[in-house]
Amino acid sequence: MEIDILIEAPEWDAVDLPDLAGAACAAALRELGLEPARFALSILACDDARIAGLNTEFRGKPTPTNVLSWPSEDRSADLPGAMPDLPDPSTEGPPDDLGDLALAFETCAREARDGNKPLPDHLTHLIVHGLLHCLGFDHETDPDAALMEELETRILANLGVPDPY
Repeated sequence: MEIDILIEAPEWDAVDLPDLAGAACAAALRELGLEPARFALSILACDDARIAGLNTEFRGKPTPTNVLSWPSEDRSADLPGAMPDLPDPSTEGPPDDLGDLALAFETCAREARDGNKPLPDHLTHLIVHGLLHCLGFDHETDPDAALMEELETRILANLGVPDPY
């Protein structure tokens, strides 16, 4: 998978984000029967102030959050709990762009600490979560949330990460 990472906050230097993101994204795509080499994703590794600004601008919520996602296209399912319309990339040409993620270090680190989780495990979960949003999954309804959470749990188990729920 082609992952473009922009690190804006120095705290991220303590984390091997390229390896975490690569493993998380590859596992998620393989679980869905998609070839990771055919896809691209961009990740902004920022701080709480930056993500609060993005959260305000794009969601109208003036607070920091752990992860935000911007899918490159709407792939959402027509019915609650149904699979989204997953991409079917050509085997020719450049990788299919799935979208963009932003992660806020302070919020992610605080959540990991408060949940007694290793930071790399929590970040892996959030990257999988954000990528699934880029693939059309959401948690707006109970059936959608159940589908997404079950898929996240399976993907994380394949990576040796305990069930986050």
